[in-house]
Amino acid sequence: MNRITFAARSAIGLSLLAPLTLALAQTAPVAPTSTLDEVVVTGIKYSLEQSLEAKRASTLNVEVVSSEDIGKLPDKNVADALQRLPGVNTASAAGGEGGFDENDRVSIRGTSPSLTQTTINGHAVASGDWFILDQFSLVGRSVSYTLLPSELVSTAVVNKTQSADLIEGGVAGSVDIQTHHPLDMKKPFTATAYLGGEYSDLASKSSFQGNGMLSWKNDGSTFGALVQVFSEQRELRRDGQEFLGYTTITAANPIAVAFPQTAGAAMPNEIGSALFTQTRKRSGGVLDLQFAPSERVSVDLNAFYSELKADNYNRNYMLFLVNQVTNGRVPSDVTVANGTVVAADWPAGTPNAIVYDEISRPGAKAETYFVDLSGKFQATDKLTFLGDIGYTHGVGNTPTQPAYEACQNGAFGYDMSRGTSGPASVTYAGSNSPAGAGTCWAWNDITKATDEETYAKVDAKWQLGDGPFDSVAAGLRYAVHKHIVKFPENGGCLGTCWSTFPAYDGGMYPSNFAKGIGSGPLTSIWQLSESAIADYVAANVSTGPSRYYWPGESDVEENDWAAYAMANFGGEHWKGNIGVRVVSTHEWSLVNVSGGSDPITTSAFGPYTPTAFSNDYLDILPSANLRFDLSPHTVLRFSAAETMARPDYSALGGAVSLTDINWTGTGGNPNLKPIRSSNYDATLEWYFAKQSLLSVGLFYMDMASYVDFLTSTTNYYNQFYNTTGPYSISSPFNTSAQNKGIEIAYQQPIGAGFGVQANYTHAVGHTADDTPLVGTSATTYNLTGYYENQRFSARLAYTFRSHFLVGLDRSFAENMDDSGSLDASLNFKFNDTIAIQFDALNLADQTLKYYANNSSQPRAFYSNGRQYYAGVRLSF
Repeated sequence: MNRITFAARSAIGLSLLAPLTLALAQTAPVAPTSTLDEVVVTGIKYSLEQSLEAKRASTLNVEVVSSEDIGKLPDKNVADALQRLPGVNTASAAGGEGGFDENDRVSIRGTSPSLTQTTINGHAVASGDWFILDQFSLVGRSVSYTLLPSELVSTAVVNKTQSADLIEGGVAGSVDIQTHHPLDMKKPFTATAYLGGEYSDLASKSSFQGNGMLSWKNDGSTFGALVQVFSEQRELRRDGQEFLGYTTITAANPIAVAFPQTAGAAMPNEIGSALFTQTRKRSGGVLDLQFAPSERVSVDLNAFYSELKADNYNRNYMLFLVNQVTNGRVPSDVTVANGTVVAADWPAGTPNAIVYDEISRPGAKAETYFVDLSGKFQATDKLTFLGDIGYTHGVGNTPTQPAYEACQNGAFGYDMSRGTSGPASVTYAGSNSPAGAGTCWAWNDITKATDEETYAKVDAKWQLGDGPFDSVAAGLRYAVHKHIVKFPENGGCLGTCWSTFPAYDGGMYPSNFAKGIGSGPLTSIWQLSESAIADYVAANVSTGPSRYYWPGESDVEENDWAAYAMANFGGEHWKGNIGVRVVSTHEWSLVNVSGGSDPITTSAFGPYTPTAFSNDYLDILPSANLRFDLSPHTVLRFSAAETMARPDYSALGGAVSLTDINWTGTGGNPNLKPIRSSNYDATLEWYFAKQSLLSVGLFYMDMASYVDFLTSTTNYYNQFYNTTGPYSISSPFNTSAQNKGIEIAYQQPIGAGFGVQANYTHAVGHTADDTPLVGTSATTYNLTGYYENQRFSARLAYTFRSHFLVGLDRSFAENMDDSGSLDASLNFKFNDTIAIQFDALNLADQTLKYYANNSSQPRAFYSNGRQYYAGVRLSF
């Protein structure tokens, strides 16, 4: 659908609906006015009341989460709070790192998190990722919510429809996180503090959690200052069984010759017992200075910094199945089902039966910060100017990654005929000792991804006075965004690797490893200390200019201009807006191309030529929103808009991530077009009582341009096999797609202090090739029950999300299976100064399950355990 057709259909559709809905609105009785008693409301009921008032007053279709009290969202994590809203999905990881115990990415209406725009106080925020693959291989545009502590949030607004004045970049919608400001505080002086701790039952460790805020404003409320600080540490342990992709057995392979039923069947590349431990320490703060010398002039200087230190140690003791396929080592028996070799055994003496990766990442971290200056100037009674200028910077850094890979021989086998209903049964006798183990490979990686944006905008609003057109607004925005990935070193084995072995001090996996995911994985496994790995790598791994890893680097720069014009109109029982946003994007990327016309030959990873690509795009984005008050308690909304988002940086930059032992990788496409969509929305809301709502909404997204992935073959140098050969590389390309669905929401106090919230979202998304969209869950629902009186409150919340496509990992599909989480919170308020709070996450101790093309091909099982938070909150 072209833009002209879109605009015409939108205008015609809205104009046909307007007479009927306007007539209904004009005949509706006027709500009686009333004078409220002076009642101070806090806690859960206050949060619900504020959220519904903001939602009802908005012209757009929005969802709102408000703080229960200063410095306290209704969840420990911003993403946790957002996931309980209709139409919002969350994921605990960006992609390749697997599933964790904390929600990290937010998406809207069954789309990829990269299609959701996240802003803070209406402006952009750069982000960083602590995990190395997210730094150079799976680099999206989504923001990592692990960098955004919930204590900083006053209100979070989810815009599910678009207006011309909102920043482009959210195809499905946007999230605006609004922080506290000193002049908004009720009292001249406000101070809060939280002191507590967190306990992870799987890690069996506790850590300190603390934050505080000081806010002051003068008697005339013309100047104020606010400072917030936070320091929060957690100890993580994740037990897992991982299946690192699948390989198809060819008819000529000796395995297929011996067992013809395996020809064309997929076999796991590796099946591993994966133990991940990590210390996460998040610290930082906010500074806000406001100056409002008159009602006509105000200035706000806002600065934020957050650092997440994420030292981690990742171990994976794996059956080396792809090596048996590559070398045609015939098993003693096999079982094939659903096109998959679900069971097989190999006899004693089989070489490289095990490959064991032990990867240490000391110093891994992510950080983000911004400095923003905004202001308002009311030139006349009717004309107001708003300005905003700022800079934001994000970093994901792996300063070192010493890693050791061992191989062991012997008899082994597996049986994964249970599919995703339980982990595979794995047999190998030698896992409890490094006896007979030798070096397969060792390496060290250094990567750094830098994300930054400089932006400025100016808006003007002119009040028109009487008549259906209330006001008109216009604005101009300019931004320069840079995303640079550096990979200065990918160290590899020296000749001494195969004649030496790291020092072993008798270390073993925890005795209760894999108890949370069930029987089957190998559990009695030897492990090296991180210091032993670091010493071995320092002595036996090559470094220097020849280890410059050019396939992993990328450089993307965008210069974006946007201008908009919008008219706000309405009457006694209706209002709306119509406008257009024009966006110009100049995109430049530098890609290291394998070989090329003028190759550089100094890298051990083969010759390459740095190649520049440049593209220019112009997007015209019309939008229209209508809201009708059909009665004092009923609101009807319609919206139509064209939206756009730029492709992920890794998709544009062309950086290549190679997995040598599997001959697979991922790459980019610097000529990708933006994702473009025509969105339609209709919602009916019934506010039938105080703090109560029943609503139903329909949405439809027609994406004329969408980014999907295809697989091709390209030659690269393979360190593991010491040869150049063909890799199966998954790369992005443009296609079309559709997404549609329904949302239902209900909330109501039910008496005696009890209340309930519930919502349901059904989404159906697919590409033109009938492949699923990344992030589309057919079913998402939330159910929350709460109780509250003047002193005590309690909340129990359950969230369910059906299976969805996470993306491609090692050139093979990765789907997350159905998942559900049960969380609880308790709060007791002694007085206006002292309160205690307790939060428990993942009470049901759910196992996260992932699979490939079908449920007969599991990808991973993860157990993260439960997390408990307890502390004292002080307010002055």
